[in-house]
Amino acid sequence: MTVMDVRKDPQNLTMTLDAEFDAPADRVWELWSDPRQLERWWGPPTYPATVTSHDLREGGRVEYHMTGPKGDQPAGYWEITDAEPPHRLSFRDGFRDADGRPNTDMPVNEVNVTIAEVGDGRTRMSIESVFPDTAAMEQLLAMGMQEGLTQAVGQIDAILAGQAARA
Repeated sequence: MTVMDVRKDPQNLTMTLDAEFDAPADRVWELWSDPRQLERWWGPPTYPATVTSHDLREGGRVEYHMTGPKGDQPAGYWEITDAEPPHRLSFRDGFRDADGRPNTDMPVNEVNVTIAEVGDGRTRMSIESVFPDTAAMEQLLAMGMQEGLTQAVGQIDAILAGQAARA
């Protein structure tokens, strides 16, 4: 399996997912930089993503929604704070309401992605989520954030192998 480890650190308000892939760093970066590839893995298999806006430059914004098995469409956005292709991406990750505005009833967390080649044609990707406080961390974890992110990243091997990410 792609995902090697998920660590939760309540004292530092972080959750970090580590994964390794049989691909160079440039190819792993494409999974983020190409909105059509991002759609194939961002979100667990039962909640596929649709990217409606994609500007992965510092100061840019990504907007998307996921479609659940009952037709529900939770929406999110990223405000890009740092982008250094193909090795680093940082963004504020939040929820959007039905009108597309930031949902202020939900927490916004910081996400730091690092992509580094580790040898033998393999690349390690770490996704660190930094929560604003304990309540936000508990809320998002209770909503299934760890399981959803693990399932989402678990789809990447099929994309890299040229297979369909979803049946």
